[in-house]
Amino acid sequence: MYCIDVLLEEHDRITDFIVAARNACCNIIDGNNIDLEDLKKMLEFGKNYADNLHHKKEEDILFDAMVNEVGGPAQKMIQNGMLVEHNLGRLYLSELEKAIDNFKHSTKIKLQIITNLSAYCDLLERHIVKENGVAYPFGQRTLSNQTLERLNRETEQFENDTKNDREYYLNVLNELKQKYC
Repeated sequence: MYCIDVLLEEHDRITDFIVAARNACCNIIDGNNIDLEDLKKMLEFGKNYADNLHHKKEEDILFDAMVNEVGGPAQKMIQNGMLVEHNLGRLYLSELEKAIDNFKHSTKIKLQIITNLSAYCDLLERHIVKENGVAYPFGQRTLSNQTLERLNRETEQFENDTKNDREYYLNVLNELKQKYC
């Protein structure tokens, strides 16, 4: 199914990001120079690729259809699980942004950067396992063929509308991977 395949592929890219971000955190712990521009790129990737591009498709296309068509169990899984975790990720990114904006070579700011970036990575990693293993298969099993076809069309339209943004953030990711992986 195109919609799910796109989301799974994005999870692979987000997993690549997690590796780079964790390695950047380790560099800070090891006392290496902090590259503020790279941290800003990581923040930008999280906010724009993971959230605005990926989570938006989940929330506005797949999860919305699951809640509207399946109801009860889907609503509980989406509202009490997936969306809560999306919002927690946004909180970590917001706190990371504050730390970057207030950057000084102080232990306290370094701790805030490491804590929030690391927590964001841990959350994403667990979240991806749940979506890949539970939420997406549940959606594929319970949604009607007509709905699945509509989701494929909506995803294709979203992908066409955001092609340049996606390409930009995948280039940002490649830069981060070259430096941190």
